[in-house]
This record gives sequence, structure tokens and C-alpha cells, in this order.
Amino acid sequence: MDKNTVYYFVGIKGSGMSALALVLHDKGYQVEGSDIDQYTFTQRGLEQAGIKIYPFDPKNLHEGQTVIAGNAFPATHPEILQAKSLGLKTYRYHEFLAKLIEGYTSIGVAGAHGKTSTTGLLAHVLSGVAPTSYLVGDGSGKGRPDARFFAFEADEYRRHFAEYRPDYAIITNVDFDHPDYYSGIEDVFDAFKGFASHVKKGIFAWGEDEHLRKLNVDVPVYYYGVEDNDDIRATNIKRSTNGSAFDVYYRDEFLGNFEIPLFGQHNILNSLAVIGVAHFEKIDLDEIKKELLTFEGVKRRFSERDVADMVIIDDYAHHPSEIKATLDAARQKYPDKEIVAVFQPHTFTRTLALMDDFAASLNLADKVYLTDIFGSVREEAGKVSSADLGAKITKGGEVLKLDNMSPLLDFHNDVVVFMGAGDVQKYERAYEELLSNITPKNN
Repeated sequence: MDKNTVYYFVGIKGSGMSALALVLHDKGYQVEGSDIDQYTFTQRGLEQAGIKIYPFDPKNLHEGQTVIAGNAFPATHPEILQAKSLGLKTYRYHEFLAKLIEGYTSIGVAGAHGKTSTTGLLAHVLSGVAPTSYLVGDGSGKGRPDARFFAFEADEYRRHFAEYRPDYAIITNVDFDHPDYYSGIEDVFDAFKGFASHVKKGIFAWGEDEHLRKLNVDVPVYYYGVEDNDDIRATNIKRSTNGSAFDVYYRDEFLGNFEIPLFGQHNILNSLAVIGVAHFEKIDLDEIKKELLTFEGVKRRFSERDVADMVIIDDYAHHPSEIKATLDAARQKYPDKEIVAVFQPHTFTRTLALMDDFAASLNLADKVYLTDIFGSVREEAGKVSSADLGAKITKGGEVLKLDNMSPLLDFHNDVVVFMGAGDVQKYERAYEELLSNITPKNN
């Protein structure tokens, strides 16, 4: 990598792209990029780092740049075409990241769900005990020139993670998602097998996943979970409104009692994976205990705030399994409150393919509201609507409109969980504005 070149990111506000831009900036490279004008939650970190963000324009491209193109943008994008016409060296995001992790003890975190939360936890813990570079899917990135570890999120979409050759991998689960690309669960598992086959030292995989139990690779696979046949397992679990505590064993070896200020069974599992990596890298587990206690979560994953007499939770959950995990966490922390779910379906293909599963997961709330479906760059319309999903929900299913969030004003001293991977936050803001203009009513 050349310190004299300028690394130009096409789509710099993307969650992975913004994190990668921050990593390069921290390492002393010149970084800039382009994206849409609309505000996204990832851009604040770029602005704080002084990284320039331009509107898309082929005139942004010039000699002396190396281009990193976001995976959401086709080869026909005007800036990518301009880069090619100028003969600029051009990488896709995953191609560049594959090169960047070389030379470190790298840990790639993969899985249909839980990648970002687990990568964030891993990055936090490792950073507390050794120099660590990391790239998290919430837009967080850090580049340490003297790093021992490199923790990064490995995304399965369109098999992009096939490029990576990490020392270790954490695989949180295998589940059917991205129906616009994968034909079914076996196709998804085939992609994960390909990723696993490139891991150099060892894999930490969730033991209760029937597909991951079928992994057959040349490196050891250590299964983590809560069952007797798991290699790294949690026992004596105690869940409370302050978090969770549990004992950890590696086979018959007691590793200690650990506490996390996090909620939901999935966060216990994520912690087991991180403890497993630390144990095999011979990190003092007392140091790991201290670091686990100070983790505050990642952006848009169970982010909480109090407004009037309500607790509002913002979460990126956009798959039935993620919705179930988020509602489980809310139940643990707020066992005595009503849990109201406001869900924005993300893409028409996913909504149609997983509709029954969405309804089952959402029905775990006490009351459910929906918003209109959020499409994507690739998919702006479809043959399904939020009303179709609402018809399958027994705990409500009314479709809210941005200009009328008043149905939510019927709840007091309760919890509203906004979930979605699109722009569900605009509905949150509209609701908060309503709350701020009324006098709280205590029941």
C-alpha cells in the first residue's frame, strides 16, 4: 500500500465501507469518497475523522487515486466507469479487505445473524488487552499500525466472504436469508462451507446449529453453546435486569465465571465465541472478564433511550431470528413492561420468502405495528405489502404512516422496539416528537 496514493471510496457511507475508510485513515493513508446526500448513521464517524464526503460525480475521479467500490454499486456506476477509463487501480470492498488483513492474527466473524454484535464485542475485548485493528458492520473501524489482532465482519452476501483467508473464524449460525441471491438453505450452507475451508487455524461455531455441525474442514472446529456436547459451554446461567452471568467450561476445564451487561441468550453465545478465541490465543481470562463488563454494545443494536414515560429501543433486526433475539433481550431487561414492536420489513423478496416466520417472531411482542416495506437499490417494488404480513399477525399488525404515529400514544410506561435495516429511524423521530409535545400520563 502506497502512502502517496489517495484511497477513494465509491459509497463511503456503507456500513462496511465507512469502517474500512476509518481503518485506512487511522493507518495514515489519505482517504476520501462519495455517497448520497441523505444522512446515514455511519457518516458521523467519517466527519469526525475529517474524511471528505462528496456527492456522486465522475469528476471526483483523477490520477493518483486507488478506488474501492462498494459492493452495492454495479460496474456501470458512473464513477466506477470513470475510474476504469482513467486506468485507476480498482478493488471491490471484499477484495481490498482480503489484502488488508494479511500480516495480523485475523479473526473473521461470519453468520446469518449476529455478525456485527459479535465483531463489536470481539473488537472491544481484544482492544483492551492487545493492539487491535477492527472493522465492524455498524460503521466502526480502527487501524493500529502495531496491531497484533485484526477482527472483522465477514459478510456472506453474494459469497463475498469467499475472498478472506483469516487465521480464525467465528460462525454464529447458518440461516436462509438474501433470497434475491441464495436459492435456499443448502445454497447458503455451501457458501459457509467455502468460507470455512479457507480458515487457517481454527473455527468457533455455534453448536446448536444443525448445519454447522456438518462442517468438514481441515482445521479444528470448536463448538460453543449451552449443551453437554459443546466444547465451550455456558452453565449455571443467571439472567437478570442487569445482564447475565454464567460459568464457562472448555470441555472439562473450568475457565471461570463471567458477567456481561447485555441481554438475551444470543449475547451469552456471542460472549462464548469471544472467550474461546481468547483462550486459544492464551490471553489472560481475568483480563477478558474485565473487558466483557465494560462493553456497551454497537450502533443500532438494542440502542435505548427514555422519552417521556416510554423506553424506546432502536435495533437493526430485519430477519425473523434477529427479531426473536431482540424481543428476548427486551423481555429480560423489562420483564414488567408491555413490549410494543414497530417493524419495517426490509426488501420485498425477504418479506415474501419469510412471511410466516416474520409473523411468528413478531407475535412474541405484546403488540405489533408495521411500516411500509423498505425496498433497496436492486429492488424498488414487489408483489407483497406490509398489509399482507399484518394479516398474519395475531398481536396487531396495523401499518403505521409517518404522518400519523398517534396509535403509539395509547401506551404508557412501556417499551417500544423499532426494528429494521432501512430508514425506520424516521418513524422513531416522528414518534419522539409526538411524545415530547404531550404530558406523560402515568397509569
